[in-house]
Amino acid sequence: MPRLLPPFISLALALAASSLAVMPGLAEALHIGQPAPDFTGTDSNGETLHLSDLNGKPVVLEWTNNGCPYVKKWYSSGAMQKLQREAATLGFVWLTIASSAPGEQGFVDAAQANDDTATRNAAPARVLLDPLGKIGHLYGAETTPHIFVISQDGTLAYMGGADSIASTRTEDIAKAEPYAHEAIEAVAAGKPVPHPVTRPYGCSVKYSS
Repeated sequence: MPRLLPPFISLALALAASSLAVMPGLAEALHIGQPAPDFTGTDSNGETLHLSDLNGKPVVLEWTNNGCPYVKKWYSSGAMQKLQREAATLGFVWLTIASSAPGEQGFVDAAQANDDTATRNAAPARVLLDPLGKIGHLYGAETTPHIFVISQDGTLAYMGGADSIASTRTEDIAKAEPYAHEAIEAVAAGKPVPHPVTRPYGCSVKYSS
């Protein structure tokens, strides 16, 4: 005969299951090899972009927050800019995404986003403004940085950290396994990504509450 749980435990479990069902990134988990979710966003120049507009091109999504020390590590060292330019030479469209909500660290309007790009000497194809977090929640973006690589056929090829060492020290970049770089090169060469899913690290994305 099945053992019955006390009512208060049953209620707690039901509430927990209900909360998990609505949490962004858990209800519709992303899977490597499956189509990357389409989205519509507005860039820092006021232009609308649909991910589906980029069909046939490989894409990199990079979540950013200029106030985050982990992001600063990547940009102050020049490593993120180098990766952006290398990806562009391989035919990738690099989309930097700011999902911080108004009033939160990392929130930028169009003018500030363009100023940050110029000041950092960054080289994304476009910067997408996502203050409501719609794109971020769709992809389950957790940290800044958080990297997603999409193949030419529109399927997700990589999601995770920029590299393997979760620190704010610029000297660690040279010591780490370059997960994002490996993924970009593998997709460009039509080869399997060595580590398709890794743990992202950095500051939490500052979504609206």
